[in-house]
Amino acid sequence: MTETQTLESKPSAAGRSTAATPRALLRRSGWAVSAILALLALALAGVALYWTMNHDSAVRYVTQKVARGPVVRAITASGTINPVITVQVGTYVSGVIQARYCDYNTEVKKGRLCAKIDPRPYQIIVDQDKANLAVARAQLVKDKANLAYAKVSYERNQRLVQTKAVSQDTLDNSKNAYDQAQAQIGLDEATIALREAELGAATINLGYTDIISPVDGTVVSRSVEMGQTVAASFQTPTLFLVATDLTTMQVDTNVSESDIGAVKLGNKATFTVESFARHPFSGEVTQVRQSPQTIQNVVTYDAVISVPNEELLLKPGMTATARIVVDRRDDALRAPDQAFRYTPGGLAALSGAPSAPSVLPDGSTGVRLWVLRDGSPRPVVVVPGLDDDSYTEIVKGDLQPGDEIIVGEEAKSSRSSPRP
Repeated sequence: MTETQTLESKPSAAGRSTAATPRALLRRSGWAVSAILALLALALAGVALYWTMNHDSAVRYVTQKVARGPVVRAITASGTINPVITVQVGTYVSGVIQARYCDYNTEVKKGRLCAKIDPRPYQIIVDQDKANLAVARAQLVKDKANLAYAKVSYERNQRLVQTKAVSQDTLDNSKNAYDQAQAQIGLDEATIALREAELGAATINLGYTDIISPVDGTVVSRSVEMGQTVAASFQTPTLFLVATDLTTMQVDTNVSESDIGAVKLGNKATFTVESFARHPFSGEVTQVRQSPQTIQNVVTYDAVISVPNEELLLKPGMTATARIVVDRRDDALRAPDQAFRYTPGGLAALSGAPSAPSVLPDGSTGVRLWVLRDGSPRPVVVVPGLDDDSYTEIVKGDLQPGDEIIVGEEAKSSRSSPRP
């Protein structure tokens, strides 16, 4: 009986052993997962520690010293060099050029004869008008004599009619003749005035056959030759172009509408021309014209730069590339523009760690720069000012002259250029 019970009890123990096996497996799996997670955490911590300890040794920061210096904001524009004042010398009358006395670069004084149109047709008209005037004056003399006779006849008939020596009809006729003689005098005087005006106009036209310079200056353009026929029927043809003073020139620059708002009268400017590429010229903005110029849907405005030209190096029509200074700081605390584009790389940036605040203690909003302090990058917040595309003025912030500001970084083993 005892053996039977023992035999019967064995299956029960086996069943209990079989039921306990899943719990043991779960317990062992949990320990394994925990161990793996712990190992991963240790590995990440080790990587972080290694990167932190070795980053400075693996990366070289490219820096520049913060210093004081000029910050100059300027805009560039192209333009054309022109004389300040040019005068078009033309003709009011048509005809054939009989003579030419001025050429390119001729120095002229006011009143100098530059060319002459054949005056003979206009001289004939003057002579005709003189003759017509003489006829009109002679007619006036004749009609004055008629008036005197008509007056005497009328007065005599007035006396005779009282004695019945002449009829009333005769008196009326003499009165009418006297009135007509008086009216004829007025007509003759008006005719004389007309003939005098015609003679005056003809004389002026005769004078216009002399092409003279109206100003002192230099002939910069000529468009006439001897024997050429000029016609002034619809508009005055230009024969010469005279520049009054070539020792002072101007640059008519085309400034884009995005930049014209910054250009003011008195702005200093420098420019170069192709003929003297290494000779910068200096000038000053004297005009900002309001009239827009639209070329291929691009709107520009004319900013006029006046420049001395004592050596006469600048010629009319030259193309100039101008640099107009619209603002400047001569002694500004400045930082290179590269520093404003630099962001440190590494684990902190990759992990999405929050960046340093961009607000100064006084509440001013600024931008974040990075300086190298104690061998490590440290963020500083500054308020930028004037920018000239190379340096930016530092208006406010924890930045002092001599600070090493980071503009890039590169691996010490690499010879590549700095990474901004």
